[in-house]
Amino acid sequence: MSSFNRGVSKIEVTLKWDPSPRGQAPHDLDLVAATYTSEAPDTPAYLVHFGSRSPDGTITLDRESRTGQGFGSDEEMTLELDRLGADYRRVVVGVAIQQQNGRRTFGEIANASVRLAEGYTELSAHDFTGVRDATAATFAEFTRDGSGTWQFTQVLRGFDTDPQSFGALMGTA
Repeated sequence: MSSFNRGVSKIEVTLKWDPSPRGQAPHDLDLVAATYTSEAPDTPAYLVHFGSRSPDGTITLDRESRTGQGFGSDEEMTLELDRLGADYRRVVVGVAIQQQNGRRTFGEIANASVRLAEGYTELSAHDFTGVRDATAATFAEFTRDGSGTWQFTQVLRGFDTDPQSFGALMGTA
């Protein structure tokens, strides 16, 4: 749980993993953010994933990789919670493994990790060891309190599902 009494406002999420071994199909991991309103707390109002962005531009996928190749982070997402419309009460962030080349779990992908930061302050980091057998996972939840302040909660929940179904499951308890 966050100890920041002032709340959080602009979050950067970075995801990285090692490329698959030579001769094997590439691993493709994707960041996903789901937004929820108070009227539909368990059904996403919209999802941001696979190169998309929120309708109002407050959640963007800034970098996307389909192979894990390169230096530093492979995917980056920015969440500008302080600009998100007042009707949005919750944002859940996760990662899904594409399954086109057969079922893959986090335990099969070398050095997969995710990091959340606000400016220079790291809020959370995960290496997915707690969800080794999962094909998708949520790792962060942001909720807006009655005063309009966003709070961060660290959550690591694994799912055994395909990326298309993951969006509908992300906000479930």
